[in-house]
Amino acid sequence: MPTPRFTSTPSSTVLFLALGLLGGLGTESIAQAQTFPSGRTTIFENVTLSPNFTPDPTTVRGISGGALTASELAGRETTSTGDCVGYVDQQPDHTIILTEFFDYLRLEVQSPENTTLVVRGPGGVWCNDIYNGQNPGMAGQWFSGTYQVWVGSSAPNTYHPYVIRISQSRP
Repeated sequence: MPTPRFTSTPSSTVLFLALGLLGGLGTESIAQAQTFPSGRTTIFENVTLSPNFTPDPTTVRGISGGALTASELAGRETTSTGDCVGYVDQQPDHTIILTEFFDYLRLEVQSPENTTLVVRGPGGVWCNDIYNGQNPGMAGQWFSGTYQVWVGSSAPNTYHPYVIRISQSRP
């Protein structure tokens, strides 16, 4: 079973604003997630997943944005999964560890604002900015290993709450 854990936070002002907004993105509970003393859901969780994980989808939450361009982070302007656009933090928002090869895994970002995605892991770096409407995502085969995930905003130093849904189910 995945074990999300709290790893980092943005400035306290952004954290306070984002936690208030995150409540409107969904009411699913996160398996074994730590919570703030106020009872609100944590952000910037990391997960370890094995085939047939539950719950499916597994969700993690965070706040998009930063000052670094996604193309600078990725080291390229485009990848096979999409363009490297938007602005991200230098440190990844999440780390996803896959214990085994996944024949199919889907990662979708949901946010009330336009977001972008950069994933670095075994085999390379992938970017996306339009997967489902204005939000990014990726789907396909994934090697076992550690993946760093950044969720960006379309403008520098703008921050938006998001939820990432990770699923083995095909749409």
